[in-house]
Amino acid sequence: MTKTFKLAGGAPFPTFEIAKVGGGKIQIGGAREKWSLVIVYRGKHCGRCKNYLNKLEQTYANWQDAGFDVACISADPIEKVNDDIEKFGWTFDIGYDLQEAEMRKMGVYVSDPLSSQETDRRFAEPGVFCIRPEGTTQIIAISNGPAARPDLDELLDGMIFTIENDRPVRGDV
Repeated sequence: MTKTFKLAGGAPFPTFEIAKVGGGKIQIGGAREKWSLVIVYRGKHCGRCKNYLNKLEQTYANWQDAGFDVACISADPIEKVNDDIEKFGWTFDIGYDLQEAEMRKMGVYVSDPLSSQETDRRFAEPGVFCIRPEGTTQIIAISNGPAARPDLDELLDGMIFTIENDRPVRGDV
């Protein structure tokens, strides 16, 4: 079993580019003008991921209004991502073909498929990251399975409070 590196709260989030649906690249990590919400999802084979991203679509405008850039990323190939976008109508940025090296740099758990019906490649288990404008982690929520993810309304409410009150990173002792 391969151990996965875990990011610490307040640590710089790894920077990399990932291919973006619709063309171009999404820059993940690094300094920017806004806060970032990065959601790592398992892929087309995961019904819980679809529910989670559907909830994100419902709250997407609220995240934007709060000053967040939003990106969702997975190891799925473009064809699988496009199928889901066509079916669900997601409008946020989605990156595809996430590589295992980047998964490990972010500290998410990595799984092998249980069968070829699930998927044909290793994939990342869920991760949700709130990243400060200077590129450091504020919130890190990772899971080794599909059933544990932060509620997006609660997370947004907490992040608005954090930003408005200039709260520090927690869990750093």
